[in-house]
Parts: sequence; structure tokens; C-alpha cells
Amino acid sequence: MEEHNAYGIEFIEATRMIKKTLPGARVSGGVSNFSFSFRGMDLIREAMHSVFLYHAIKAGMDMGIVNAGCLPVYDDIPTKLLELCESLLWNTDTDGTEKLLAFSQTVGKDAKKITVSDEWRMTSVEERLSYALVKGIDKYVVDDTEEARLNRTLYPRTLNVIEGPLMKGMSIVGDLFGAGKMFLPQVIKSARVMKKAVGYLIPFMEKEKQERMLDSDAKDIESAYAGTIVLATVKGDVHDIGKNIVGVVLGCNNYRVIDLGVMTPCEKILQTAIEENADIIGVSGLITPSLDEMIHVAREMERVGFHVPLLIGGATTSKTHTAVKIAPRYSSLAVHVLDASKSAVVCSTLMDEISRAEFIEEINEEYEEIREDHYDSIKDRKYLTLEKARQRRPRIDWKNSENHPVKPASLGITIFEDYDLSKLVTYIDWKPFFDVWQLRGKYPNRGYPKIFKDQTVGEEARKVFTDAESMLQNLINKKSLLAKGSIAFYRAQAVQDDIWLYNEDGIHIETFFGLRQQAEKDSSCEDPYYCLSDFIAPADSGLDDYIGLFAVSVFGVDELCQEFKAQYDDYSIIMVKALADRLAEAFAEEMHERVRREYWGYNKHECLGAQQLHKIQYPGIRPAPGYPSQPDHTEKLTMWSLLQADDIEITLTDSLAMYPASSVSGLYFANPKSIYFAVGKITKDQVADYANRKGKEIDYIEKWLSPVLAYDIE
Repeated sequence: MEEHNAYGIEFIEATRMIKKTLPGARVSGGVSNFSFSFRGMDLIREAMHSVFLYHAIKAGMDMGIVNAGCLPVYDDIPTKLLELCESLLWNTDTDGTEKLLAFSQTVGKDAKKITVSDEWRMTSVEERLSYALVKGIDKYVVDDTEEARLNRTLYPRTLNVIEGPLMKGMSIVGDLFGAGKMFLPQVIKSARVMKKAVGYLIPFMEKEKQERMLDSDAKDIESAYAGTIVLATVKGDVHDIGKNIVGVVLGCNNYRVIDLGVMTPCEKILQTAIEENADIIGVSGLITPSLDEMIHVAREMERVGFHVPLLIGGATTSKTHTAVKIAPRYSSLAVHVLDASKSAVVCSTLMDEISRAEFIEEINEEYEEIREDHYDSIKDRKYLTLEKARQRRPRIDWKNSENHPVKPASLGITIFEDYDLSKLVTYIDWKPFFDVWQLRGKYPNRGYPKIFKDQTVGEEARKVFTDAESMLQNLINKKSLLAKGSIAFYRAQAVQDDIWLYNEDGIHIETFFGLRQQAEKDSSCEDPYYCLSDFIAPADSGLDDYIGLFAVSVFGVDELCQEFKAQYDDYSIIMVKALADRLAEAFAEEMHERVRREYWGYNKHECLGAQQLHKIQYPGIRPAPGYPSQPDHTEKLTMWSLLQADDIEITLTDSLAMYPASSVSGLYFANPKSIYFAVGKITKDQVADYANRKGKEIDYIEKWLSPVLAYDIE
């Protein structure tokens, strides 16, 4: 019908307008409506669906019900059919429907599929394996690997298949990634193909070993690799997604990677390095106590007499910390590696005898300069005494009704045993997800969903996002993940820099201890010197104030990762960890919203979209111990007692990392004047005062606060 001819254009334009004016809204479309007149002609309908989705997704369409397995790749649609479908969609030809109908008669009703070209399957087995590795296609890899194995003329031993076509293919992958022509998600898919091939060959290599009565085939396998690298997340830390990615990237560059997992004691790292004759050791961690554990690893490597390079990585690590705190403890090389894309370059340089010496010399010179700058800056920094910083604290007018505390709907603990994951999806902040995959758009296409428009990473970002949505829906439908949480509210009053908590009878039951900013601010800056206790009504105000706390977690990731590991599927391992982290953060975001509207109720009529929530356009904050506003991780011990988090299996490691790894915790402050801030460096007078208030030895406090001390403790 003529009045329907512009429906395709109108849908796409409407989608574009919705995304522009309502960026938080999601758009779903009835894909089959576009092709309904051609029912029974699968070849035509599938091509029409592919063309429609190609343009609609670019405009911002989020969801459509379609059989993805029956969609031809847009570029693989025959030219004539593609032109007819485009003409119909954009209504550029008044006879478009008739022409497409006529074309459909020429291909016949029985033409069911447009197949993606499999011309590459007609090449040699070596070329097929290389193509599969580069493209991340695992469909035929076992068959092709077996074909190569059976060619005893070219590959007299099974190991030769790994040394030859498989390593050659992965070398191409490594080169393309290094040149920026492949992206991390593609590399990890390539690694999945490689692992399936090697996994298939291992039983044959074991059999050959027995037949030849060799002591160990492992030595032969080692000869096929560029080097052996031992990776580990240090003792007390449970976060390893970044390390996993580094391991995959190094594997794609022909390194033999021995991943010791998380919570790895120093002794195990060093013993494994000795047993496996490691060329390089890499350690990582997310939480600040892991920095001290890395220093311990460096010291032990020096004591035992190691000479292999030590690579340092992880979210809390930095080049400055490595240069100042770690490198001086190890006479051989300790070097900070920023991310996975840099790891292969650093390792290849260190494994090359010619470039190694020059690289080490450059690093040593650079780190010496960093140390000099660091200590010079310490001399130049000025700090207020704790007493003066307290005098310049923020002044909240507690007599003003706007600042009067609101009593929560109920005090005490509320437990959530099986939270509905589907409620959390719309609260997901996707930007950190793309950061995990090292997909970063350039201005103005930074962040989600603008990243899809980026000329460099947009296409790959869309692919990995599609995979994420598919896995996420599958995880929710199958209940593969479980969300648990605990929130609690208590009466509270500020006593100088601390927050005293009371039970309903008014008895003091616990204390949250606070740290105050001391670094002197610019003379033109009138900002006060903050401490979290400033946002709670003081005891002498005559007001009853309140504080909230929470811990939320996503369970089930470890079990899923074991399943994926058995399938040699690194891509899915990293994907499920990234999604679980996003769900945990979304859980924290959604729960905070419910706290403001229901459980505490100090902002009952709030109605914000996801982007507004992520930009913190609401009153109140949820800072966490171990982070800038209170860098002392030991405050979690008080939180866990008050939340009874152990009862729902959210636990703390020796280094006070939360387990499961996909966990978020913090405090709730409702005061409209409360803000996020960084305590920054603190001086000895505050450390001594803090230790006295907590009833701890100064050495104990300095250990946990070492990253924020304005002085050296050695």
C-alpha cells in the first residue's frame, strides 16, 4: 500500500530522534513487519531483515526479534538483491515492491538461504588454520587440526602442528593486534580457536611421549614458544579479569603462559617460576593492600636471587609506585605495564638479547628520574596540622531545616537473598565494560552509546556489545548468576572526625573512624578540609542523624568460568566476568536509588534516568572504605559486622578484598551537602591521632595507609 511505503524511513528517523532527545530510552522494532508481504520467500525476507537492521541499528535501534542464525552478512548479499532491498527501505523507487517481487520469482520459492562464502575452505589446511585463527572461527578447527596432524610428511610429530601452522596463525594475530588492526575481543576469539586446537592435540602428544619413552614432552613444547611467563594475582586479592586478558594477549604472541589464578602466595609464585624455568614473572592486583604484597614479592625475589624481569600491573598500580616502592627492592628489572596491549611489546623486548639491555637501561634511567621528582615533590608539598585542618572543616548549618536528618523507614538490617537480575539491566553503566575490552572511542564518540559511531572501534564495539547482550539474557533466563545483598541503617552522630553508631536504645555500639584532608590548598581556593564525619550531625547539635551501609554481590561466576575453561573459551570467561562486574555495580546503583526513595526515603519522588544516575545527579553519596574518601580498608571489618554480610556468603580476604570478586560495598550518607572527595596524603600527626582513636599500633595503621602517607616509613 502506498501509505506504507515510507514506514521504514519513518521508523529509522523516529529512532534517531528518540535517541537524540531521550538518550536513556531503548528502542525495539518489529523487524518482520518490513518483509511480511514476502512471506514464504525466505531468501528475500532474510536479505530485507539484514538491510533493515544494518541501518536501524546505526540509527540507535536496541532490540528486535529475529533469527540471527538466518541473517546474511550485509556485505554478502548479492548486489542486485541488495539494491532492491535498499530501494524498498528508502522508498527511492515507486515500483520497488513490484521489482523485488519480480526478482523473487527468478530465484524461486525454494531458495531458502544466502550463504556466507566458504571459499577459504577450498585452500590448503595451513591457510585454513591461519584464516580460522585470524577470524576467530572455531567451527572447523578440530577437523582441520586433525587433517594437519595426519600429514606425517610435513608434521612427523603432533607438536609440529603447533610449532607450524598454529603458531604461524597466532603470530599473524599478534602482529595485527600490535599494529592496531585487530581489537581485543577479536584477539580473544582467536585465542579460543587456538586453545581448542591445542586441546585436541594434547592426548596425541601424551601418547607419543609414552611411545618414545621420553622423560617429558613439555621441554619440546617449550621450544615452540617465544618464552615462559608466570602470571598471578597476588595474595589477598581476588580480581583477575585484567590479568586474564594479558594472558590471552601474550598467548597470542606465542608465549607459554602459566596463570596461577587469584590469591596467590608469594612462595607459590616463586616456586612455580623456578619449576617452570620462567623467563618473566607478572603480578597484578586491584586493591591498595596488593601494592604492599607486590613489594613483598620483589623483596623475596631479591632474597632468593632471582634475575628474571618482574612485571607489575593492575588498577591501583602506577609507574610512580613501581619506580618508588617496588623497583628499589629488586636489583633486576621491575617494570610497570599499563595494559594488555603493552604487555606483548615489553615481553618481546625483554626476550630479545639485543634490545633487552638497552630497554633495561632506559627503564632504570626513567625510574631514577621519577624517584627524584617524587622525593622533590614531597619536599615541596605543604600540609596543615590536623588541628588546623579540623578548624577549616566545612560548616553545615544544622539549624536549617534543609539539613535536618530524615529517619529511615526502618532501622537495622535488610537481607536480599535472590535479587531479580532483570531489574538491574537498565542500571548498567556500559562504559567500564568497553574499557575492559580496551575499546575506547575518540571525542566526540566516547562512552556508551556514542562509541558505536567511532570510525575506528565502533564496529567491533557493536559486535562485542551484541555478544554481551546475548550472554546477559542467557544468564538471566537460565538463572546462572545469583545476586545477594545486605543493607542496614543505624542512628549516628559525629564526634570530631569519627561517626558513632547507636542501637535503638541509644547505646553506642560501633564507630566509623574518619581521615581528614591535610594537603594545603591553593591560596585562592576557599574549599574546606573534608572528612566524612562532616556530613553527619554532631553530637552537640541536638539532632538524631543516621547512616546507612550496604554490600551487594553477584555469585556463580567461578562455576561458569570453569565450564568455559573446559571448552577453551577465554572469550566467554572474560565476558561473564565483565558482565558480573557490571551487574554488581548496577545492583549498587539500583539499591541506592531504592534507599533514597523507599528504605531511607529522603528523596521519595526522585525520577532519574540511567545517565543521570551515573552522573550522580541526586542528593547523597555512597563512599567506600579503601577508596579516596576513606582509604583505610580496615573499616570494612566494622561494616561487615554491622551488615552481617558473612551470613549471605559475602566475605573478606586477609587483604580485605571482597569475595565474590563481583562485589560492591559502601556507606550511605543522605545529607544534601555531602560530596565525594579525596583525603589525599596525610602526615604523622594525623596517623598517630588515628591510631590512638582506633586503639591500634602506629605500625599497623601505617601498613594499611601506606599509599596515602606523606612520609616514608622505611
